[in-house]
Amino acid sequence: MQKFRNDFLWGGATAANQFEGAWNVDGKGPSDADMCTNGTHTTPKKITRTIEPGLFYPSHEAIDFYHHYKEDIALFAEMGFKTFRLSIAWTRIFPTGMETEPNEAGLQFYDNVFDECRKYNIEPLVTISHYEMPFELTKKYNGWSGRECINFYVRYCETIFERYKNKVKYWLTFNEINCGATPFGGYLSLGILNEGTVDFLHQEDIPQLRFQGLHHQFVASAKAVKLAHQKYPRFKMGNMIAFMTMYPFTCNPDDILATQKGMQMMNWFCSDVQVRGEYPYYAERYFEENNLKIKMEPDDLEVLKDGTVDFYTFSYYMTNCVSVDPENAQTSGNIMGGVKNPYLKASDWGWQIDPKGLRYALNEIYGRYGIPLMVVENGLGARDTIEEDGSIHDDYRINYLREHIEQMREAVADGVDLMGYTPWGCIDLVSASTGEMAKRYGFIYVEKYDDGTGTLARRKKDSFEWYKKVIASNGEDLE
Repeated sequence: MQKFRNDFLWGGATAANQFEGAWNVDGKGPSDADMCTNGTHTTPKKITRTIEPGLFYPSHEAIDFYHHYKEDIALFAEMGFKTFRLSIAWTRIFPTGMETEPNEAGLQFYDNVFDECRKYNIEPLVTISHYEMPFELTKKYNGWSGRECINFYVRYCETIFERYKNKVKYWLTFNEINCGATPFGGYLSLGILNEGTVDFLHQEDIPQLRFQGLHHQFVASAKAVKLAHQKYPRFKMGNMIAFMTMYPFTCNPDDILATQKGMQMMNWFCSDVQVRGEYPYYAERYFEENNLKIKMEPDDLEVLKDGTVDFYTFSYYMTNCVSVDPENAQTSGNIMGGVKNPYLKASDWGWQIDPKGLRYALNEIYGRYGIPLMVVENGLGARDTIEEDGSIHDDYRINYLREHIEQMREAVADGVDLMGYTPWGCIDLVSASTGEMAKRYGFIYVEKYDDGTGTLARRKKDSFEWYKKVIASNGEDLE
């Protein structure tokens, strides 16, 4: 049986805006996520320009990791985590994003978190910006569509790199940066809030602003990577892509070509820039056909060339089919949906479950780039039930994760250099797409509910003990 490498980084993944809470505590400013109300699978969450009384904003308390971090990290350590993926809330460090001096209380909080990780020999894997742009930058510059944001981001990176240079080795510049290539990612990823946008799923989309904003993120990411390589040689810098594996629905050549185009602009475009250091050839035609004109400064292309990442990370939840026939049944998914695959089952939220698609994705990515890979999000959002004796039997989650780990092992046998695995939402947290608590991913159940009630008590699910065994055996014992 093929083994994972001895230093394989087993762990779990979270995001500040989805689990920290304490949204206005100790000098923290409002982020874009803090302006989103709760929603459901069928009702989109609202985006408000001010905090409106009577509405529920789930990120404001979330699961209050801010005040429970010692307890939570101890639970991660009990599972045997080698790494813990978390993000720094930009607005804890620079409340509006525009300050010249950082907020010391925010810096100290992450010092405490990283020290707690070190106590248990857990390696932090830090996402620098994970869907929580300072809302003041959205108001003043319409988010990343404003080039000014590059310098604000670089200042933020300079601050946290210097502060945590001895505590953090692995960094990711932007979470799921390719989300910005979709209308859905306008606000979520780029902080763009156009006139007329009221809710998350029906944003007023201006593609020109989105792709200009993406260019600014590419430049900012490259500058951060270059800074790290020059000043902090021990740092390893990664990108992060929402990988949406697509299959042609039929062997109709039109389906094949539509799939190829979809894969190019959704999955390869951003990482081609971040890994290869240049805009890919196919982007030119896409820009031309969509009347997009990217404004660049004279040295931008050189900056992109100088700031390529050391390793590639991605989220993987499901796959979709592509068809030119509008009659085919559609299904939902992470960031985007597609045509329903008759060979696959789906989660409660309609996301199709495809473990073999992960092996396929790992081979495609590694074949293209040849740098170490890490699966930094993967998991099953489901409704969990607490039994009378307090136990939570989530065998559906165990089955999902087992099948995906088996396919990762196959990819390693194929020759893929896979360095780690951090399942999403290792502790229950607020859903980014719907703002729900009901859609639970964690190994740890948190008593927090969609009406805002709950004691915030933590309890272990069956998957907790199972994952502990997986880590202890380095992925060999999956029963």
